[in-house]
Amino acid sequence: MQIIPINDTYSQQVTSLLGGQNCQFNLYQKSSDDLYCDVYVNNAPIITGVRCRNLVRIVRDSYLGFVGDVMFLDTQGTTTPPSTGLDPSSPGLGTRYLFCYLSATDLQG
Repeated sequence: MQIIPINDTYSQQVTSLLGGQNCQFNLYQKSSDDLYCDVYVNNAPIITGVRCRNLVRIVRDSYLGFVGDVMFLDTQGTTTPPSTGLDPSSPGLGTRYLFCYLSATDLQG
């Protein structure tokens, strides 16, 4: 698992080389306080408008062509079911709520 650095802002664009892919993530919080994510590889959309939830993978399906997956982790919650973590929002992005890349190897284990 790799932590992707993000800012604690309501809307941002993050680029990173992950699993050999040139990735771009658009993270944006709507008026309902829910955080959403768009995933692009080489400027092509993989999946858009996905609500970010604690410990829930964003891409989920390998047929979309993304190597690995991304998710948020609430550092103040638990990772064992039932999770006590909260869904990500600002304030707290990048500190309490970490944006994580899961490699293909991470997903196998």
